[in-house]
Amino acid sequence: MTQKKVLIADRVAEEGIDILRKKGYLVDVKLDMTPAELVCAIPPYDALIVRSATPVPREAILAGENLKIIGRAGVGVDTIDIDAATERGVIVCNAPTSNIMSAAEHTMALMLACARQIPQANASMHEGKWERANFMGKELYEKTLAIFGLGRIGGLVAERARAFGMRIIGHDPYCSPERADQLGVELYDRIEDILPKADFITVHLPKTPETIGMFGPEEFAAMKDGVVLVNAARGGIYNVKSLSDFVAAGKIFAAGIDMFEEEPCTESPLHEFDNVILTPHLGASTHEAQVRAGMQIAEYVVSGLEGSIVPTALNMTLVPPEMMDAVGPYVPACQMMGRMIAQILGSIPKTLRIEAAGSIANADASILVAGTLDGILAYRRAGSVTPVNVDSVASRHGIKVDTASIADADEYASAVKVVADGVEVGATLYGSMQRPRIMSLMDYKIDIAPGKQSLVFEYADAPGRIGAIGTALGDAQVNITTMQIGTKPSEKTALAYMNVEGNVDAALLEKLSATLDFKNIWSFSL
Repeated sequence: MTQKKVLIADRVAEEGIDILRKKGYLVDVKLDMTPAELVCAIPPYDALIVRSATPVPREAILAGENLKIIGRAGVGVDTIDIDAATERGVIVCNAPTSNIMSAAEHTMALMLACARQIPQANASMHEGKWERANFMGKELYEKTLAIFGLGRIGGLVAERARAFGMRIIGHDPYCSPERADQLGVELYDRIEDILPKADFITVHLPKTPETIGMFGPEEFAAMKDGVVLVNAARGGIYNVKSLSDFVAAGKIFAAGIDMFEEEPCTESPLHEFDNVILTPHLGASTHEAQVRAGMQIAEYVVSGLEGSIVPTALNMTLVPPEMMDAVGPYVPACQMMGRMIAQILGSIPKTLRIEAAGSIANADASILVAGTLDGILAYRRAGSVTPVNVDSVASRHGIKVDTASIADADEYASAVKVVADGVEVGATLYGSMQRPRIMSLMDYKIDIAPGKQSLVFEYADAPGRIGAIGTALGDAQVNITTMQIGTKPSEKTALAYMNVEGNVDAALLEKLSATLDFKNIWSFSL
């Protein structure tokens, strides 16, 4: 088999490069290439990874004779010709969750810096002055924060602002009432109803014809006197000329701007104001965000090169962007459940049912089916699945697929349940990074984040059983890291799910099964 080649054209964390090399790919790092040099370099490569510094024009994509996937180690893909990639069948993907924590924290940093005039006070101190009276600030406590855009970053900002005791209002036509309630945000349908109420305003919106210049003279005039504005999203959402006019007039107390329409930006009407804090696109500039971006995009490129589903593919799915934002994070959970099912059954199932519940109940389930099938078949080494070939793959393997929408996800905002040949697994997402969490297994209700290696025991419920399991594993030098127990009182049975560390081989499983009289025992490698 010919060794696959990956070209990295911008600086990417070594942790991401290591993932690619451990997969056996030939990785070349060529920095600071001009567009013409990229066109000349790209033909032998199967994958290209870039950041914002390297544009990928149509000419480069057409020259990529072997190109299968382009990965952006970050969020924005404005520099990649997605139309040309789509015409060539080249996947374009990004790492949209890699910098969300850094961007949210930078938003809070700008908000606090504006409210307390920290940069100005710092500059004054470095000039040898002591001017306490000149830097009277504002508290965030009990102030009203308006968030425009309640996606991943906007949601994280809401969580953090709530910790400061702020009242939070927001506008986002794609945000469900359930998610708004979860975030503690009062939703408004009309922008004009929000502006007079907000003491602080932050925007977390994509760059579209509708959002560029979204805030102009009329919007600024409708705001409260002394409002604080922040933009760590996309340049141009605030009209810069109008913003500078209202700052000059004293209507706006302060503004914190991290993004600009044209970058680098070394001069603008805002540069003359001390109470406008300008940072050079620092939202994602943390070590942690760069490592996450490198690792995430490497994993997605691996998926693309192996023919598996790429959760953040921007041009290879018919799912609308707003629905993909809700359903896409469930792809890793579905792949995980598929791998579990394959390991329980030991064979490819004949029937597969996917139930989407709660806020994703009305989503197109095809991407969930593709993710689940991909997990089943990847573990069995029986092929790979993408949203494009999901129906034909299911048919080829004789799998009858059924989907259902369930309005109520019980105590969860959303969830997915998979049933294959009678084997049931359910999962939801948790935390700001939306990681999978198992909520049910074999119809036992549990609640646990799965580890890389797990042991699951089903047994007749009786006192002392967990102690016996723990002792047996301890004797085998296997450590239990986390554990959850589910019971079925009517059947007098229980299920223990244990994340473990240590050598779990067939001999150990056989010994455990023989000595402790389990109804079932499974070992999962996820």
